[in-house]
Amino acid sequence: MSHPPTIAVLLPLPLDAPYDYLVPDDMAVAPGDFVRVPLGPREVLGVVWQGALTDDRPPVEAAKLRPIIERLDVPGLPLRSLEFAEWVANYTLSPAGMVLRMMMSAREAFAPPKPSYGYRLVGAPPERLTKARDRVLEVADNRLAWRKSALAETAGVSAGVIDGLVAAGTLIKEIIPPTPWPVPDPDHATLELTPAQREAADTLAHTLAERAYSVTLLDGVTGSGKTEVYFEAVAEALKQNAQALILLPEIALTGQFIARFEARFGTSPCAWHSELTPNQRGRAWRAVASGEARVVVGARSALFLPFHSLGLIIVDEEHDSAFKQEDRVNYHARDMAVVRGSLGGFPVVLSSATPSIESQVNADQGRYRRIILPARFSGAALPDITAIDMRADPPERGHWLSPVLVERIAQALSDKEQSLLFLNRRGYAPLTLCRKCGYRFACPNCSAWLVEHRFRRQLQCHHCGASVPAPNTCPQCAAEDALIPCGPGVERIAEEVAELFPDARTAILSSDLMPNVGALRRVLEQIAEGHADIVIGTQLVAKGHHFPGLAVVGVVDGDLGLAQGDPRAAERTYQLLHQVTGRAGREDVVGFGYIQTYRPDHPVIAALVSGDRDQFLAQEIAAREEAGYPPFGRLAALIVTARSQDQAAGYARALVRAAPTAERITVLGPAEAPLAVIAGRHRMRILLKAPRESDLQAYLRTWLAGAPPPRAGVRLTVDIDPYNFL
Repeated sequence: MSHPPTIAVLLPLPLDAPYDYLVPDDMAVAPGDFVRVPLGPREVLGVVWQGALTDDRPPVEAAKLRPIIERLDVPGLPLRSLEFAEWVANYTLSPAGMVLRMMMSAREAFAPPKPSYGYRLVGAPPERLTKARDRVLEVADNRLAWRKSALAETAGVSAGVIDGLVAAGTLIKEIIPPTPWPVPDPDHATLELTPAQREAADTLAHTLAERAYSVTLLDGVTGSGKTEVYFEAVAEALKQNAQALILLPEIALTGQFIARFEARFGTSPCAWHSELTPNQRGRAWRAVASGEARVVVGARSALFLPFHSLGLIIVDEEHDSAFKQEDRVNYHARDMAVVRGSLGGFPVVLSSATPSIESQVNADQGRYRRIILPARFSGAALPDITAIDMRADPPERGHWLSPVLVERIAQALSDKEQSLLFLNRRGYAPLTLCRKCGYRFACPNCSAWLVEHRFRRQLQCHHCGASVPAPNTCPQCAAEDALIPCGPGVERIAEEVAELFPDARTAILSSDLMPNVGALRRVLEQIAEGHADIVIGTQLVAKGHHFPGLAVVGVVDGDLGLAQGDPRAAERTYQLLHQVTGRAGREDVVGFGYIQTYRPDHPVIAALVSGDRDQFLAQEIAAREEAGYPPFGRLAALIVTARSQDQAAGYARALVRAAPTAERITVLGPAEAPLAVIAGRHRMRILLKAPRESDLQAYLRTWLAGAPPPRAGVRLTVDIDPYNFL
């Protein structure tokens, strides 16, 4: 008796290998196809797999296997996506099924497409004709089918008015075919580029013409027009009938970015980020898989979309730590983009005004090509940076802005110019304490203080989200009017600005004050149009935005990022402050940057003031090389968490005792994490340090295979190339 053929199916679950299933006689499947299969008592979606995961697997008796239920009528994952998923899983030591889960994040893509309905004018006006109904009839008079939301918005009425006109027979509801995905036109507009931009654009176009893997570092000062340069590479990819992916570190960047894209290519790109509705995600996923969506602009997860014919990846602001994911599958999108280009045999462009040291070293050593844009495309000078020594020019008691900075803001207001105050700290104050008994408000779930958010009248933990109403009395000594805020957040700076400049129009940019991305984009547009005199913001304002009237940037606390126990602390602080001060003076106004600091002689502050980026990078690179830190060495972190400190510490110690002896691999720890408790779970960290050429993954596989498994309630996370040391 012959049995149906068997195939391997990988499921989007924490699984390292696929399961085997039978293929019914009346079904044909191929690698990459999406199928519905039984798993115990339930049915799940999976992907027919082919690759290293299916090699050398022992056969399973066909009599023990269950058949596939159905093959889904959706585009399958390309073979290159299967290969990429295996590579990511192998490098990050993550279950392959969890990488596949990221590739299947648009659930609506696997459901039958829902019909779209339009509303068209077909009958006579109703007997009862209100002003609202009359406006709808006026808009719909062209006899075209309108989507309900568009018709209601254009006519300025509620959806109920349209439903009433359908009931009266004046409008008809009918199915309309889906709108074809717009195709960007590489010849829609010709940008006027500077000679330096044109040379850079031509170099990238030549790179695309090679149709081969390469990595190019596009290194240009803030305002040098890097976006316009790499748009020419996108145009070349479109001419080759290839898809292009542009990765951005922040959703907020896409507002101004998409407008610039539309001006160059005549239509919007396909957007991919967490704010999309399920239906939008499903439609975008299918368009990418079918090849309809020719250019995708998105956050790091866009890297795992099922591209039909990907031919170019651009990583904008490649230095940004937001490209590092630290949830389930720990990966860095910049590094994985380079891998994806290598697997697919196409170019990757990394763009930044402050490239990461990893990219700098790769360019210095010839692994990456380098294109330099040394000047702003507008011809404007870079802002003049001044360090305000807070020991010599301290603010008034109870205030946070130095008189030097206050005077410069007043001058900008007098000159009808904009100012920006930057403080990378949300809320009103990072700590609230009782001045009578010393009680400090701490999170009940984390080893962190509760942050006061005065606008919302609550204290909140920024790690687990726990919050309590802002109290009036001390919970320990019951003293009234004894609670005082310690330190400033952006809300407190905004309060000081309102006191100093009561007639100034202010805008606060902080993620916790924006209900959604749309609201944030509207505020950014208002600032760019000059509707705010003074902007107070967190790192949301630091990069990617173009404010033509911005003349003065003040950094409220330039020392904030320097005290972290992080080998990248100096690099990150330099990048952040360089980016935020680079917002100033980008067009007609002259730009000035002021950094309030108690450490004006620190190498980071000195480099920002002098403008000598190369010397700072040389010092940082030399220090990294001497210490054996990335990119000259390799790091991996093991994070153990448990409900009790004893459980976490006990398993971490057992894990270290099981570590194999290796001549050049150092195991450091275990040690209690700087953030010892998050969301009620105690945390221990172990750090591995090894030479660059070491196979750290092989060492970890051997170690973890021989280590005791975590007990119930204990979790172990592996982070290859960690960026967070808290």
